Amino acid sequence: MTTPALAIHRLGVEFRTGDGTTTAARDVSIEVRPGEILALVGESGSGKSVSALSVLGLLPPTAVRTGRIEVGGRDVTTPDGPTLRRLRGQDVAMVFQDPMTALNPVFTVGSQIVEALRLHADHHPLRAGPDAAARASLSRRQARARAVELLGLVGLPDPEQRFGYYPHQLSGGQRQRAMIAMAISCDPAVLIADEPTTALDVTVQAEILSLLRSLRDRLDSAILIITHDMGVVADIADRVVVMRAGEIVEEAPVDQLFARPAESYTRELLAAVPHLGRQEVRQVAPPASADDASRTALELHDVVVEYPGGIGRAAFRAVDGVSLTIPRGQVLGLVGESGSGKSTIGRCVVGLLRATAGRVVVDGQDVTKASRGQLRALRRTVGMVFQDPASSLNPRYTIGDSIGEPLRLHGRPKSEVARRVAELLDSVELPVAWRNRYPHELSGGQRQRVGIARAVALDPVLLVADEPTSALDVSVQARVLELLMDLQARLGFSCLFISHDLAVVELLADSIAVMHQGRIVEQGSSADVLSAPRDDYTRRLLAAAPVPDPVEQRRRRAEREQGAALA
Repeated sequence: MTTPALAIHRLGVEFRTGDGTTTAARDVSIEVRPGEILALVGESGSGKSVSALSVLGLLPPTAVRTGRIEVGGRDVTTPDGPTLRRLRGQDVAMVFQDPMTALNPVFTVGSQIVEALRLHADHHPLRAGPDAAARASLSRRQARARAVELLGLVGLPDPEQRFGYYPHQLSGGQRQRAMIAMAISCDPAVLIADEPTTALDVTVQAEILSLLRSLRDRLDSAILIITHDMGVVADIADRVVVMRAGEIVEEAPVDQLFARPAESYTRELLAAVPHLGRQEVRQVAPPASADDASRTALELHDVVVEYPGGIGRAAFRAVDGVSLTIPRGQVLGLVGESGSGKSTIGRCVVGLLRATAGRVVVDGQDVTKASRGQLRALRRTVGMVFQDPASSLNPRYTIGDSIGEPLRLHGRPKSEVARRVAELLDSVELPVAWRNRYPHELSGGQRQRVGIARAVALDPVLLVADEPTSALDVSVQARVLELLMDLQARLGFSCLFISHDLAVVELLADSIAVMHQGRIVEQGSSADVLSAPRDDYTRRLLAAAPVPDPVEQRRRRAEREQGAALA
């Protein structure tokens, strides 16, 4: 047996605060060997990230850590300054969940990679490598050339030009690639990837996972990937460790875990995952009346949206001639990659953006021609659920105040607001007694329930849901989706559901519209679009979507790679 690249022995982590002691990890033991990809899975708060951050000494001062950590057989539990400096980035590198906050916004991505290269140039790596001697004497010019090479290695287009880009000038997938380029710059023995594909499009996610696999094969690095996406686990992992409430509940090879999970918690996690192509076809609800049958909740006619360019630059066309219709009481799933124009359409529908051309008609009223007063009245009929409930809820408002705000703004009496808030909390399965809590006192799934309650407070005709479950754990996502379906069935609103997760869209939507580069390339019933796609782009989206089945996922990946090679 080879020496583990990373070994965590009986790790314990406690956070000591003024309110007492909270145990985040208890008796956690993990080994990852060179060339192995280990997936660490579980819900938020299970101790996954805390265990990984312990390796690099990145826990806050309130944390108390016990146990032993070894990298390449060397004890690094309590490293001194020089050892810790070498450990971070050179022996063990980390890819963080959100590259936008992990990258420095005032430096170009290239300069940040150069900094990492030169910072470790005077240290000898833990393991020898062909580039070790060259790295020990890197000049700034050589470091720049190496950084450009790394950006090309991770598949960033035009790396010479992207070297000079700032993080905000790159897309989410490109920022993640730049973060990976920085992480592998010193050929680390261990790469820790913390939710590296959360909220990324399925095509970009597939590319990132393919990149991680190729890096493992090329560098023989050990990879510890932390995720709640069981499709990602099926796609990339060799072995899986399942955590719950700070403890390891199950560990097994990936095929065995998916085929024969031993623990009930693991079975619950797997059951909560939407599986593309294995879900019941959603039955379109019949109209409540002949009048409803002839009415539409939303109509878009040749809608164009342009963002003004900078000085001397042409305007950017984000939406180009989009037309679609949502009948009363139905759900339309709008899918596509980041930058395809999905969220821009959603913002136009609720009046947060004005269309440059075309018409947006909500419940028979033209939004594009509405005055400010008419738009205010029109918003009574439209609700919106945002992607990130933490940033869409006012942190100074209690959740009761946030839910009641639309009612107050539209002149409802105080007694009615209080009664309606209680009803709404009950409808989204939150205790009425929580009305005086603040958003930071709730979990992500609970905050999203508050966002849904606020969106349906005025009994809207149309609900716009913009990626409402993309960053949630699979079990929390399942409960939120069940809640949305239940509310939609009971209240009868129509819904524009914006998502990049095709399995979720299959679960919810009566019909699907696929967007690519600002245009609708395909639309039709969910069954037709997902089972017999006509457009090449739709077929690529379906091929890139991971499924929670390692055997099927390997087959799908082989077909995708074969198709790419033939193309």
